[in-house]
Amino acid sequence: MINEKILVPAIFAGFILLEAVTGRFFQREKGSRRDVVIEALSSLTIVLITVPLIFAVAPVLVEAVRPGSKDALAFLPWWAMLGLLLVADDMTQYWWHRASHSFSLLYNLHRAHHSGGYLSIRTAYRNNLFYYLFMPGLWLSAVLVHLGFYPVYAVYLVVKMTVIFGAHSSWRWDEALYRVPVFAPLMWVLERVISTPATHSAHHGLHKEDGVTHYKGNYGNLLFFWDVLFGTARITRRYPESYGIEGMEPVSAGRELLWPLIRK
Repeated sequence: MINEKILVPAIFAGFILLEAVTGRFFQREKGSRRDVVIEALSSLTIVLITVPLIFAVAPVLVEAVRPGSKDALAFLPWWAMLGLLLVADDMTQYWWHRASHSFSLLYNLHRAHHSGGYLSIRTAYRNNLFYYLFMPGLWLSAVLVHLGFYPVYAVYLVVKMTVIFGAHSSWRWDEALYRVPVFAPLMWVLERVISTPATHSAHHGLHKEDGVTHYKGNYGNLLFFWDVLFGTARITRRYPESYGIEGMEPVSAGRELLWPLIRK
């Protein structure tokens, strides 16, 4: 059985290594100590506190409502479990992400993800410390795992996080494939199904006038298909020259990490 608790960190470390050997990880010219603090604290918090907490509390809540519910849906075929996970986890994350760019209250929980002047594996988990705690998809995933989805969820999570890490990485795996004509049909399909460095970097661009940046779109995490389906997709096969937040005053690292506890 796949051990996602080992594989996901190993894949994350692999992307760090790829960026490091290509000179794209440290971002010394664009980053600062502030960025290191935000990225270190937010990454450690989700891995060591937020996700374990959600996966510990959700089963207790389910059992309080429906005692004896553990593995109640384990009889479902794998494809049905996968379909439910894609909707309950990935589609709801699309809407959570989209809402975070639509409502100022939620944007305060997400702006840290965009405040760095670069896109890198370092930014994959970069968010307010409460952003993932309130993410519906994580809670629904924990409920489904309790109901018997774990064997499928473990594989699903490894695939999903590999796509997400790859979409954030400054090592652009899709760039070389775009140049090879034989891969053109494959890439046409792939860039409409999953998030790629080109489509996701557009979401992180700094200047909306550059013809690439699509700050109010390209919200997908595993599946870019949600953007295609719900009309928020932009596909250019190009990458922004600059990254960050346009037209907003910078705020302290404390505010980005701990809003609403820190508001100034």
